[in-house]
Amino acid sequence: MTQTDSTLDLGQAEKKSLIRRVATASAIGTAAEYYDFFAYGTAAVLFFGHLFFPSSDPLIGTLAAFATYAVGFLARPLGGIVFGHIGDKVGRKKALVITILIVGLGTVCIGLLPTYDKIGVWAPVLLIAIRVLQGFGVGGEQAGAVLMTAEYAEPPRRGYFASWVQIGAPAGFLLPLALFTLLNAVLTPDSMMAWGWRVPFLLSAVLVIVGLFIRLRIDESPVFAQIRATKAAESRPLREVVRDYPGIIFYGVLAKLIEACAFAMFTVIILAWGKANNLDSTLLMETMIIAVVLEIIAIPLMGQLSDRIGRKPVYMLGALLLTLSIVPYFIALGQNSFWLTQIAMIVALTLGHSMCYAPQASWFPELFPTHIRCSGIALIWQIGSLIGSGVLGLVAVKILQLTGGHYYGLAIYVVVLGVLSIIGLAKLPETAPLKRGAEYCDWHQR
Repeated sequence: MTQTDSTLDLGQAEKKSLIRRVATASAIGTAAEYYDFFAYGTAAVLFFGHLFFPSSDPLIGTLAAFATYAVGFLARPLGGIVFGHIGDKVGRKKALVITILIVGLGTVCIGLLPTYDKIGVWAPVLLIAIRVLQGFGVGGEQAGAVLMTAEYAEPPRRGYFASWVQIGAPAGFLLPLALFTLLNAVLTPDSMMAWGWRVPFLLSAVLVIVGLFIRLRIDESPVFAQIRATKAAESRPLREVVRDYPGIIFYGVLAKLIEACAFAMFTVIILAWGKANNLDSTLLMETMIIAVVLEIIAIPLMGQLSDRIGRKPVYMLGALLLTLSIVPYFIALGQNSFWLTQIAMIVALTLGHSMCYAPQASWFPELFPTHIRCSGIALIWQIGSLIGSGVLGLVAVKILQLTGGHYYGLAIYVVVLGVLSIIGLAKLPETAPLKRGAEYCDWHQR
């Protein structure tokens, strides 16, 4: 091997090592920030209705707890706008460090929060305030996290490497769910209600510290560094992205709806539906854990597939699968059978959700030029999440109340969002380097 060949090989090895480190940092940080949203969702079903919103009707307490869950989503678009602006003007890294601190400190505060029987109405007021602050932080998280990885990755493998960031969301769900399952197994119901529910929130501090440490050790995105002194300094990211890319934002939000709805539906709302129908909550959580573990494996595979056949076909197949399988999904869960429930969870989460979620990390960044990319992704991500997940959190328990616990109201909600997403997907351009049209220039050259 010549000296030049050795140097090239060393350079390639260093690049691969760097992108793996950036992807790992982004994934761990994302897991830390999503950990709370899913810890809260689980606790809202099992504990918070009684602890923070006591009522003679348990369903009313659960409804209030879920409304507070949704409040976090209401603050997300504002957080996306603010941190998208920071990410485009100041840097992706700075935005990510700030957001992980906001969400992490809020998570610990929930674990220390006095309940209604201690401080009365101030308990739900403080809980709502923390949720708003956390929603604000999470609103700026995902855009910056996917950009840090996508902008480091080589175009032919961008779908694969960027999808690693998406592992953070299911991992952030899996950890608190596994903790709640373990605590439910070893503690009495009275102990769980008295103090056991606090443990997952307090332990999140460890994940936040690790995520913060890793994020502080990575450098700013090289693509952003190149344009920082030129377009980034001159641009008005939010105004520019809304003025020049309104169609991309609109159809991107539509595309996001089914994915945002699906994960909330199949991991959080389904617990409330199961509770209303006297299903075994332990069975539901156990099958969720297995399906989510498998999804962590499936996400990078779907990202890699999007490099080969395109972002659009993978995403479209996932949206169709989620839309068409929703009624069979509820029928399978209604049998209270482990294997039928497990198969339904795998179809919905491991396959359907991962096929939508994995391509987003590369597709959405590729839709915008560098100097406004963080703002563009933040708008798509957080408005779509607000409509798909946040509104669902507000109306889900009310839907169950109006339908007497039947699944058809929730199924209709999923189908409507699925159809809207399929329309949005059809309108968006393909951006995968190997599959996009000749007229679509490479994003690094914009």
